[in-house]
Amino acid sequence: MTDVGKQGLDFGGRRVLITGASSGIGRAAAIVLSSLGADIVLCGRDEKRLEETLDAMNDGQHIMAPFDLAEDLEGIPDWLKYITGEHGPLNGLVHCAGIESTIPVRQVDPESIENVLRINTKAALLLAKGVCSKKSFRLPCSIVFISSVMAIAGRPARSIYSASKGALNAMARSLAIELARKNIRVNTICPGQVQTEMDEAMRQRMGVKLYEQIVEAHPLGLGKPEDIASSIAFLLSDMSRWITGTSLVVDGGYTAI
Repeated sequence: MTDVGKQGLDFGGRRVLITGASSGIGRAAAIVLSSLGADIVLCGRDEKRLEETLDAMNDGQHIMAPFDLAEDLEGIPDWLKYITGEHGPLNGLVHCAGIESTIPVRQVDPESIENVLRINTKAALLLAKGVCSKKSFRLPCSIVFISSVMAIAGRPARSIYSASKGALNAMARSLAIELARKNIRVNTICPGQVQTEMDEAMRQRMGVKLYEQIVEAHPLGLGKPEDIASSIAFLLSDMSRWITGTSLVVDGGYTAI
């Protein structure tokens, strides 16, 4: 067995920052990675919910770093430099924070476009800028952005959301080439419909009939946050050391239909 195979998914001594860690995929990623030995920096707007995530994690040198990414885009790189200056450089970044948007094109306006792009795409780029600063990362280092199958498969009323995630995929490919010289890998994960609080809110807006159509479009059924968390762990680990600039689709067969 190779050294990489022996190390597998051991994250002992590695520090990973996770945005959107207060719920859903971000919370699941924090729990899974802590079980693999990682020290986690938990980022989110709601400190109480970050504490709930922390309580569910395995013991480690974890810290909470509440921050509103959408409210202070310009401050993201400096905030990251502060975090890494206080607690040490990062081996990984997982950007799970995001906004789901279902808006028919006739209702689209500049504000709704900006709100979605601000957190889904712009914040991701500024997080990458902060991570790749000279003293903010240590090797091995991997960046994972949570995108969506909506970046590659269309649905009605998802134009803004699809645009934000499509841009995220394209951005990750360019970052992967630019940051390869630093040995920082950059990838995205494109989940299908995952059973989170965001999913529940969408279900209530859509109604039972339309939501059932989405369920039926997933041959393996809807996903769970842990399904995406496992993929995150893989892309952060040495087992994916030769993977960069790709979009990993984890969708229960949605895009295969």
